[in-house]
Amino acid sequence: MSRPTRRTSWWPDVGASLVVFLVALPLCVGIAVASGVPAELGIVTGIVGGLVAGLMPGSSLQVSGPAAGLTVLVADTVAAHGVAALGVIVLGAGLLQVSLGLLGVGRWFRAISPAVVQGMLAGIGLVLLLGQFYPLGGREAPASTWEKFAGLPGLVVDVATDPAALGVGLLALAIAAGWRRTRFRVVPGVLVGVVVATAVALPLTLPRIEVGSLVAVLRPVDATLFNTGLLGAIITFALIASAESLFSAAAVDRMHTGPRTRYNQELVAQGVGNAVCGVLGALPMTAVIVRSATNVQAGARTKASRVLHGVWLLVFVVALPGVLSHVPLAVLAAILVQAGWKLLEVRRAAELARTDRAESAVLVLTAVLIVTTDLLTGTVAGLLAAVVKTAWDVSRLSVTVTPDGGDHEHVTLRGNATFLRLPALLEELEALPVTKHVRVDLSGLRHLDQACRQAIEQWAAAHRTAGRSVDLIRPTAG
Repeated sequence: MSRPTRRTSWWPDVGASLVVFLVALPLCVGIAVASGVPAELGIVTGIVGGLVAGLMPGSSLQVSGPAAGLTVLVADTVAAHGVAALGVIVLGAGLLQVSLGLLGVGRWFRAISPAVVQGMLAGIGLVLLLGQFYPLGGREAPASTWEKFAGLPGLVVDVATDPAALGVGLLALAIAAGWRRTRFRVVPGVLVGVVVATAVALPLTLPRIEVGSLVAVLRPVDATLFNTGLLGAIITFALIASAESLFSAAAVDRMHTGPRTRYNQELVAQGVGNAVCGVLGALPMTAVIVRSATNVQAGARTKASRVLHGVWLLVFVVALPGVLSHVPLAVLAAILVQAGWKLLEVRRAAELARTDRAESAVLVLTAVLIVTTDLLTGTVAGLLAAVVKTAWDVSRLSVTVTPDGGDHEHVTLRGNATFLRLPALLEELEALPVTKHVRVDLSGLRHLDQACRQAIEQWAAAHRTAGRSVDLIRPTAG
């Protein structure tokens, strides 16, 4: 059997890298604009994701770059601390990620409740949708979430009188959605939609992307800007970027039969990439599922494809920087509306609501709090709700009361007696007839916490003080 030539073995990765580049370019720009920073910074992050994180061990086919899931967090951070502080925060988050990876924490991210992750992504998707409705209609988005909600009626009136921007954006969406049904679907539908809609919009007066030199827009990190007030943002960036990257890795691993992701090494790779982005003052990066799935579906075999996609991004902005300035903001908003809708995962949420209402409640709580408060508050509340739900599930306790002839009652406890079940347990004990002898069998309990132990002993003491007898059959030492 003849060995494949170097050209044959490399070609699938070269072809896949071009496809990923065509998908990544509008997303890098759109995410930067939606985050409230210069468009060039999104491209810088895409380049770093390819050339730095792409070269490191961890995952072979996963692609890194700016993520729609961090758009809301970046926008809020820039509004609170300024663009200059973004580099410090991203650098700190990257170093924290590297530390977590070296400590072996990477694999523990897989233990986070899927309902919390899905709720986090759904909340981010809702905020992203709400923010992009305005540029899609050719208007500037208000600053706060409540102002965005309140401004929707006025936006509808404005669009009705001047629908040009909305028409161009919907054209890009329609082409991107319908292109997959054509015989030319090897070319990314997102790219085709952007190109066609931009060509149609050339004679129209619409807000457009402003793209300049990469060198001019870079803001080298200024360590003097660090203060303890940024620690919360650093930790939030690190945890959310890590979770998104490693959950993406788990999803991508299911798409191919190649080497599996080494989670701790991948976390280090993401951290090094973010540290470089922070030094350059660029956007934070994560592994992104859309570009990663595109990479796998385009036939990539090795990490060469994700590295080359970073090369193509660099070549494009160096050789053809003026091309992007023709793209209307409404077209990018349309692409991000599509990304936000995908983050909602409506079908999976509906399926979860049918199969597990408690998990669905955790999802809804997380998403609603992210929309109404902020990303950190919503995510932490979701995690706490998931912990409480799990504690409730594992603390199942059955209390069986059986008459044992004459004036005797036999009470049998099985399962886990924790403080969560204490009110119901006490109700059962206090409802026993006051004239009868009671035997309480605790030997079948798998766990008896201190709160329940004390409550049972106090109830028994009170029962004896009243002149009645109580026998407690203690749980075994195990």
